[in-house]
Amino acid sequence: MKTIVTLLLMWVVVALQAQTIIPLYPHQIPNSLPYAMKEVTMENKGTFLGYRNISQPTLNLYLPDPAKATGVAVIICPGGGYGMESYRLEGTQIAENYMQNGIAAFILKYRLPSDSIMADKSIGPLQDAQQAILTVRNRAKEWGIRPDAIGIMGFSAGGHLASTAGTHFGKSYVPNEANVSLRPDFLVLIYPVISMTEELTHKGSRNNLLGANPTMEQINLFSNELQVSDKTPPTWITHTGDDKAVPVENSIRFYQALVKNNVPAEMHLFPFGNHGFVLKQKTGEWMAPLIKWIGGLSPVPAAAK
Repeated sequence: MKTIVTLLLMWVVVALQAQTIIPLYPHQIPNSLPYAMKEVTMENKGTFLGYRNISQPTLNLYLPDPAKATGVAVIICPGGGYGMESYRLEGTQIAENYMQNGIAAFILKYRLPSDSIMADKSIGPLQDAQQAILTVRNRAKEWGIRPDAIGIMGFSAGGHLASTAGTHFGKSYVPNEANVSLRPDFLVLIYPVISMTEELTHKGSRNNLLGANPTMEQINLFSNELQVSDKTPPTWITHTGDDKAVPVENSIRFYQALVKNNVPAEMHLFPFGNHGFVLKQKTGEWMAPLIKWIGGLSPVPAAAK
């Protein structure tokens, strides 16, 4: 009986840790217009799925037991074509696995691009990703995180957002008076949208982010395979060859650019499974090699340099 009570108490502690949600911006949201849009919670037969019409960005904190914490953190960007966010499958269950492995996880509920709420919808999600990195880095000590071990992960269009954060960190799109580094320390891209080019892009993601008639300047700027440099963080990529929604060539081109720029990268390509294939597998199983890879990336502590 005592064992059962202990386990229940442990579960309650974990649940409380996982449900700490904070506003992404402590004050005014940048690039924001007055609006009447209301956030929509998506459900299917009573099961929570995610959100639409997101205009108030948040961070959901999943902090591991300090006794097993590694000091590493991952910011998670759920996918959804920049039109919704698959918050449960590509957010909460991923964060729970990280937490169980001693890695702090932060689910980013980022603003979805919309002319009705943003002056420039193309940079809205990137602003939120940069603000998330800034927040976690500024509060790293408070949350038991190493400021040099903060990565960002994204699924599908969330992968586009993560890869944008990993290639556009040289310019701050959010207030950053202290000039804190906005460069993530590693990227995890799962069946990511990478390119905005006609040849490769996921049309829905491009239309939602850039509009129906983007300029070539916009297309090139947000085609992240063209933005890779030797400063791009080490990257893990997972995709399938038969992905009907986001062509695998997105991942291949990004990987090739990483190799060309001598950026450490690991790519896992599978022949079958289509889009979202990892969500049909047990989370602990498909993430096990990823957890190992992240562990191998941990930078040398400053005291040991």
